[in-house]
Amino acid sequence: MYITSGIMYQRFSSQIVRKCRLLPVLCYSTTSLDRKASVSLVQGASRGIGLEFVRQLLERDKKGQVLATCRDPDQSTGLQELKNQYSGRFDVLKLDVTVESTIEAAATFVRETYGYLNLLVNTSGILSIPNLLLPETTLAKVQKSSLLLSYEVNAVGPLLMIKHMWPLLKAGGGTGTKRDVAVVASLSARVGSIGDNNLGGWHSYRASKAALNQLTKTVSVELARKKDPIICLLLHPGTVDTDLSQPFQRNIPKDKLFTKEFSVNKLLDIIDGSKIHDNGKFFAWDGQEIPW
Repeated sequence: MYITSGIMYQRFSSQIVRKCRLLPVLCYSTTSLDRKASVSLVQGASRGIGLEFVRQLLERDKKGQVLATCRDPDQSTGLQELKNQYSGRFDVLKLDVTVESTIEAAATFVRETYGYLNLLVNTSGILSIPNLLLPETTLAKVQKSSLLLSYEVNAVGPLLMIKHMWPLLKAGGGTGTKRDVAVVASLSARVGSIGDNNLGGWHSYRASKAALNQLTKTVSVELARKKDPIICLLLHPGTVDTDLSQPFQRNIPKDKLFTKEFSVNKLLDIIDGSKIHDNGKFFAWDGQEIPW
């Protein structure tokens, strides 16, 4: 079981600020860029695992550039703190995965600011929203709205991110990385495995993660056919101790409940060590491949 960063289901007009001088609180742009530096983008970075990805990427590569996106940067104290600490290598953009225009605008920003991208990490997703979305324990509790919302955020959003960032990822691994390929890493979950489903329940979440797996696998086949220096990975981070996971932690053994720091460190090791033959594979935090 894994709960990714939560997203409340609400439509609103989301503007991407392309020039930081207009609204510096929404976009903290680097003033100069070493064109050989690696550039990483973490989607869904306001808190939890997404925020920890940003933190560790900044710490691992002292010259690398990192871009974080989330729905409301103003509300993320974690991103504000990192901005103050790494202002020369760190940008923040407002992006809602349910609004494709904000994804397209973010891709434009990356192209105009950096020109390329070496790593895309998709972390946002939903399992539960109080009074709106709960994991179904029985078929009788399945609702069409829950199925559609889960699919939109957990499967469609990451796919649209890949669609718009794909032309920028052709730069490959980048200086400062151990890879010769660019990587798209999307957080999935073991419960999205059809072959590993022995308990049932959680219809919306399971199905949306299975859809994410299939969509990502399909993209990986196309990228391989085009011989682009890009690989797609699906990653299961384990059950991570976050605010959103707390309602579901009761039956989780303490040694199976991971800290954000531990999980992200393991996932980045998988990403950093990935090769072209890993394209389209689904890995757990410990590097073990998960059956579809």
